[in-house]
Amino acid sequence: MSDHNLPMRAVAASVLLAVENGESLSQCLPPALQYLAPNERPALQALCYGTCRWFHRLDTELNSRLKKPLKNPDRIVHHLMLVALFQLRFSQQATYAILNESVEACRALDKPHLTGLVNGILRSAEREGAPEPANDSSRFSHPVWMVEKLRHNWPDNWQAILEANNAQAPMTLRVNALRFSRDNYLAVLNEAGIEATATAFAPYGIQLSRPVQVDQLPWFAEGAVSVQDEAAQLCTTLLDLAPGQRVLDACAAPGGKTCAILESQAGLAEVVAIDESAARLPRVQENLDRLDLHAELVQADAADTESWWDGQPFDRILLDVPCSASGVIRRHPDIKLLRRETDVVPLAGIQLGLMEAMWSVLKPGGRLVYATCSVFPQENHRIIRRFLKQKNGATLIAPDVQWGFDMGAGRQLLPDPVSHDGFFYAVLEKPEL
Repeated sequence: MSDHNLPMRAVAASVLLAVENGESLSQCLPPALQYLAPNERPALQALCYGTCRWFHRLDTELNSRLKKPLKNPDRIVHHLMLVALFQLRFSQQATYAILNESVEACRALDKPHLTGLVNGILRSAEREGAPEPANDSSRFSHPVWMVEKLRHNWPDNWQAILEANNAQAPMTLRVNALRFSRDNYLAVLNEAGIEATATAFAPYGIQLSRPVQVDQLPWFAEGAVSVQDEAAQLCTTLLDLAPGQRVLDACAAPGGKTCAILESQAGLAEVVAIDESAARLPRVQENLDRLDLHAELVQADAADTESWWDGQPFDRILLDVPCSASGVIRRHPDIKLLRRETDVVPLAGIQLGLMEAMWSVLKPGGRLVYATCSVFPQENHRIIRRFLKQKNGATLIAPDVQWGFDMGAGRQLLPDPVSHDGFFYAVLEKPEL
């Protein structure tokens, strides 16, 4: 994309093409937003997220309407039609505007020879209405492998998980306990006319009835609150933090949990936050700066302890491992296009390797909290079972909590359409010497 005068649908089509080619929305959407006026950017974001969310259903319909697939150089027009189909099926936009502007966008993309095809396909789609979904993959708009895996792993819950993944996630805040009590901040929001309620499980969580821009939140810039899902906030309740402890947040970026740890216990001796990504660490620092908090940031592969560890063991370790992110699809619908079934086994190997490395830097008597934003058992309680088999003396702690399913080795939260994301936690203690 070089032309700053491209229509919004053309920009959306180029974003979706980038996702199909393996880029995440968080990588390819921010530069694309710069092509549009600020007042158009929320609409572009909604188009890209919505089309990804319903991609598998829309793509099935479009393929059934095309006599033959578009050749590679014209693939962007396939995505242009998906964007238009998304609007026809899921938006209130006037039909004539969708049709006319899609044809114009096709010209703007320098594909005038395909305007007749775009016009014909969209007119018949509008006239005939949405087809009945042919299978569960198109009904729930998820890749076939994911539907099958969830059906196998969660025979009683798979449909609810798929439906929750397609719901819009609520906006949830974490109150900075060093500045406000939750009740105080709820009163502040109420005065500002922002409707909100306390979360059921996270002690500092607040859920908004409707999302708002962060600059509309009272004292956001001064560090009163952060945006963080309720499930992610629960890590601090499991760490059992106390003054004087040395705490490690392994795999820390973008830093929400690092900040939550510092807010929930002011008397910690030190917090070290590690992340492998040099590009993502500045984001951790920005979050710390806004909240006026301090942590020691280290760029390293946490599993390679020799490259970063100073030999001082940690009292508490939060290990939020890289995972399939299958529990946060509603916030990141591009995961449906990016994740492959073949990713899960290598991820499980990385997860187990990180567990072993972290165990070696944990103080005897110390506590490790293992976390994922996944709903696949292979990345969750099965990893903990494998680890417990290898490590004599590791004690599994069953937290006294009211949330999630007890998996026998950790607790699993499934995505809830009206509250938290899907998350897994397990708590392990290392024996005293």
